[in-house]
Amino acid sequence: MSQASNNKLFAKGWMIAVYTFLYLPIITLVVFSFNDSKLVTVWSHASFRWYEALVKDTALIEAVLLSLKIAFLSALMSVFFGTFTAFALNRYKRFKGRTLLSSMSSMPLVMPDVIVGLSLLLMIVSVQHWLGYPQKGLLTILLGHALLGTAYAAVVVTSRLREMDSKLDEAAMDLGCKPWQVFTLVTFPLLTPALVSAFLLTFTLSFDDVVLSSFLSGPGYSTMPMVIFSRARLGLNPTINAVATVTIIVVTIAVIASSFYTSYQERKRRREEAQAYSDTNK
Repeated sequence: MSQASNNKLFAKGWMIAVYTFLYLPIITLVVFSFNDSKLVTVWSHASFRWYEALVKDTALIEAVLLSLKIAFLSALMSVFFGTFTAFALNRYKRFKGRTLLSSMSSMPLVMPDVIVGLSLLLMIVSVQHWLGYPQKGLLTILLGHALLGTAYAAVVVTSRLREMDSKLDEAAMDLGCKPWQVFTLVTFPLLTPALVSAFLLTFTLSFDDVVLSSFLSGPGYSTMPMVIFSRARLGLNPTINAVATVTIIVVTIAVIASSFYTSYQERKRRREEAQAYSDTNK
């Protein structure tokens, strides 16, 4: 067997091993969510028992709805502020405080969540002591998740802006477009795939977060990861397998839909560029 064949065989074997390590636990969780036994590691027979229990578990359902609400709002805020941060760092190369803005926008990426959560908690307690507001709850969790998500959104949008040709904006300005028209007609359509990716990324980070939520939550505001973590410490409950399976299915559908949408937008952009190039050469 040649060296090239050995390399390909090793690469395929390594890839299979990595994907098995990553996805076998998830597949096992999904399979055991249909297990009738109360023991999550002992198979009895197939049943929808724990999905029926999930429907009746009001505490867990309320936690899921709260997590979805916080994740959606924080993702919107993250994309909004992250996009403006990316524009400031990429389209305006020189301004006072640019280095500080660049450093501060990337700081949450490398800072441990425990440190971020503790610092936000101390800040909120201080502000509450001075002003009597805000109380720990939905708003504080939302602000903490938006802070972390903005850093990730800025990275995603920045990578897209670096790939975009700034001459397109200049050409639109030369053709008579005003700045807001350039953004809405040229820049925004080209940024849409990155914005969708940033939204999905920050939504997932917020929905999955347990450290920041633990520091910033108040009475009556327990997110889904917090509820699952607190129950897991007392013993694994098969209902958790059911809610995890539903989450996996929803996330998988969202990722597949996003991939198809991004691919469609990219093909559409290439067709429009080819059409514009052919029109200019006529």
